[in-house]
Amino acid sequence: MALIKLHDKQFGPFLSKETIAERIQTMGKQITLDYADKDPLFVIVLNGAFMFASDLLKEIDIISDLSFIKVSSYEGTETSGQVKNVLGLQDEIKGRHVVLIEDIVDTGITLEYLNNYMIEKGALSVEIATLLFKKDAYQKEYKLKYTGFEIPNKFVVGYGLDYDGLGRNINEILKLSETKNNMLNIVLFGPPGAGKGTQSEKLAQKYGLVHISTGDVFRGLDPQSDLAKLAKSYSDKGNLVPDDITIKILESEVQKHPDAKGVIYDGFPRTSAQAEALDSFLASKGTSVTFMLALEVEEEELRTRLKNRAIDSGRPDDADPEIIQNRIDVYNKQTAPVASHYKEQGKYKAIDGIGSIEEITERLFTAIDGVEA
Repeated sequence: MALIKLHDKQFGPFLSKETIAERIQTMGKQITLDYADKDPLFVIVLNGAFMFASDLLKEIDIISDLSFIKVSSYEGTETSGQVKNVLGLQDEIKGRHVVLIEDIVDTGITLEYLNNYMIEKGALSVEIATLLFKKDAYQKEYKLKYTGFEIPNKFVVGYGLDYDGLGRNINEILKLSETKNNMLNIVLFGPPGAGKGTQSEKLAQKYGLVHISTGDVFRGLDPQSDLAKLAKSYSDKGNLVPDDITIKILESEVQKHPDAKGVIYDGFPRTSAQAEALDSFLASKGTSVTFMLALEVEEEELRTRLKNRAIDSGRPDDADPEIIQNRIDVYNKQTAPVASHYKEQGKYKAIDGIGSIEEITERLFTAIDGVEA
């Protein structure tokens, strides 16, 4: 998942839904073995544990009672140091083996309170099953019997955990992004012939960015390699190279520039799947796409430009009218929808692509400088 903004803070990937599911399955099997003959009462601590509890109980093969209790010791991203808003628990506790299902244990303040509460009510035993445990923040002596993951003392959201009400329904766990990353990552977008290559070079020079063009990268592959031959078999017909090939090559290219101030992505992403893959890849590096600059040019002008480019560059794929039309059609059907991905993120900026090279360049500079200011 890409970086997500909740209120005033950014959160990035930490524990995937697949990783969480695998660990919960293991926990459920262990609890089943330990409580098979004890008639346990499972007490779910709201609000945060609702997703964890739902999945955990599906993995516990015991017909048993469930109850709920609500407590709180958080304000924003910091623990308040005391339990507040205690509600619920109508079931009889006396003589029962209680398993408290928690989303996260950090200082242990809530845990200590609940343990003492259950003992006072006459519970025979009390154990905790928590998805997350911040060992470095823990201040109590009570030992946890069932722990999903030990994590650093960092604020996390998702899978039931929230930041001031937001993020509970995210199906994985995200961590607070503490490092401010000022990389300028631009997706330069537009149909074939819009002038992306020319303008990318000018933007790269002015802002000190790395220019990565899918076309240049593919053409730079060893022509005798299987990958180059495969990519060429698609591009020669005006078709898109499959997503898995393109993504793998582009990620490898970005990794060659670890100290880059930013990157201009020219010709990538070309599909919605590629856009999602780019978001995830950049999030893993603590950054994200700054915005998409979309060069808008009429089709007739595109045909004229591509014909002229064929004369100047000698590229045969720019000379054949059928290939030109196919490239434009492929763009309209498969690539143009990528704009919606960035519009939904509020990162889409339309740029008039008609005029002299210098005029278009100035429009792009204005768009970038306006955001940076």
